[in-house]
Amino acid sequence: MLAIWLVLGLCLPVTSLPAQGVLDGPQPHSLHTGDRGLHGRFLHITDVHPDPFYKHGAHPSTACHRKKPKKKRRAGYYGTAYKECDSPLALTNFTLDYLEERWSDEIDFVIWTGDSARHDNDDKIPRPLSEVYELNEAVAEKMKQVFSSKGIPVVPTIGKASFALVASVAVTVLPQETTTSGVRPNDITRTYSSYVVQHVEKRVLRFCRMWSDFIPPESRASFLQGGYFSVEVVPGALAVVSLNTMYFYSSNEGMCIAVLTWSIAIFDAVPTDDDDPGNQQFTWFEDQLKVFRSRQLQNLGLRCPGHVPPTDGHYYSRCYGRYVELSLRFQDTILGHLFGHLNTDHFYFMKADDVHVDGDTKLKTLKLTEHAASLFDALVADFSRLPGPQDGMDYGNYAVVNVNPSVVPNPYVPTFRAYVYNVTGLPTGGGREVGGSERYDRVGFRGSPDHQGKPEGGAMKWEGGPGRDELKACGVDFDGRVPFGSPSRWNLLWTPLGYAQYWMPKVEEYDARDTPEYELEYLTFSLSRLHVGGRTSDAQPLIPLENLPEELRDGGVDKSKYAPYGMDDLTIPSWVELARRIGKDGGKVRKRFRKYMYVGGKAET
Repeated sequence: MLAIWLVLGLCLPVTSLPAQGVLDGPQPHSLHTGDRGLHGRFLHITDVHPDPFYKHGAHPSTACHRKKPKKKRRAGYYGTAYKECDSPLALTNFTLDYLEERWSDEIDFVIWTGDSARHDNDDKIPRPLSEVYELNEAVAEKMKQVFSSKGIPVVPTIGKASFALVASVAVTVLPQETTTSGVRPNDITRTYSSYVVQHVEKRVLRFCRMWSDFIPPESRASFLQGGYFSVEVVPGALAVVSLNTMYFYSSNEGMCIAVLTWSIAIFDAVPTDDDDPGNQQFTWFEDQLKVFRSRQLQNLGLRCPGHVPPTDGHYYSRCYGRYVELSLRFQDTILGHLFGHLNTDHFYFMKADDVHVDGDTKLKTLKLTEHAASLFDALVADFSRLPGPQDGMDYGNYAVVNVNPSVVPNPYVPTFRAYVYNVTGLPTGGGREVGGSERYDRVGFRGSPDHQGKPEGGAMKWEGGPGRDELKACGVDFDGRVPFGSPSRWNLLWTPLGYAQYWMPKVEEYDARDTPEYELEYLTFSLSRLHVGGRTSDAQPLIPLENLPEELRDGGVDKSKYAPYGMDDLTIPSWVELARRIGKDGGKVRKRFRKYMYVGGKAET
């Protein structure tokens, strides 16, 4: 079956650009169309937020747009750390140029989970529609220049500002009585496609071509349907699914009203549950998962990244329940869930008992700065409740969500991640599930070898959740069995092995005469696996040596501040083991987790 990563997008509220150029223009490139070979690495870039009004020397209290008398702290040339200022164009250009120079020859694809316009946080410089359009277009063109021109697939998602842009465009196109509080759902996607739709104004035509290089022809129909699509980043083997989570987002009440208004005005009918765009997307997503699973080429993989992370506080309860259920039921196919938006570095678990219609919220939607400490405490408490190794645990009831920090130094410092995944092929003697017994019957069932109290037939065990009738109303399927050999649970072909996180802690120290530098913040790998991690047949390092600090380039090093976690891989059992250490053991590993969570800053900025 074909394995996948998930890329999820979202929406939010939506403003005129200075006369200056937005980003560095494309430079001539020779289009590389040959076989690049597999490197077993990919980049995750999220929340760039370029700001054309950012001024070097301005004061942070003005969003770094204006100077204030008698204020000592000034905005840096490449950015202002730990304040609510977006990215200067100098930082955006440098970051993508840096990735081109240092990483473009070392990766297989790029996951880009929004957002590509500045925040609308300055009343004196409101953010117009034209600005959002120009910034999105500029970043997309830069991505094409840096990656697509070299044959590297880029998988984007619809971000908050992007949705606001198209929403405003659609309001100008549709009759006034059909757009009282929102837009026709399908109009959102037309601004990202090379297909021109009737009634869209001329000023949108350029925007229609914005993502045409990123969305394969066979996926354009689904994108036009609702803003979601899939891409086989390794043809016939590894795919990325980009979901449009604005249909699941509970803060997006206006969209639901708009869908109802549009349906009544255009069709004189109230939409049914099946007509709801969120349910339509889930139906498409489930169909995609079934197709990927059925393609028995070999043990293949699917990756699942996104913009706003799935929690009961972010999503409508029914949407969240269905997302969790699909994530667990297709655990053999989905390799991971990658997100941005929150800017904090953390992970958490979706669980079988989260599949519910209504109930207590464990991870509420939190503001980035005001409630960041609450998020840390909630995670530690959640980790501390995990069953111990001696208690028995069904890994089939868990899925891991990774939330990556942002390029924008708002409210922390610039970061990006380089992930590594297994491209060696299936081991000769079969895989071993980390943290589980090696006595494992290859009959394929959901549940780890040490699972206690397995339901009859290997179905998913629901603890504290609703009755089956309630879940059926959400479109939830109860076939929880997963075939043996899931790369999300065992270190097999396509299994994520770890990541290296890079940051720019000295962002404010650089001026126009300097060349900034991204530094390694930390690795998830154990040092014993860094140089001979078994990723490729020639045993090349998991991370290119030139992108490691000097002390890690020697294969003999056995201890380093850069490798605090010592994880064998990023399988679900490995994440559970790390969570137990953070939640129950505490100590240095918990302190490190907190430090990384706030990217070197404080919870209260």
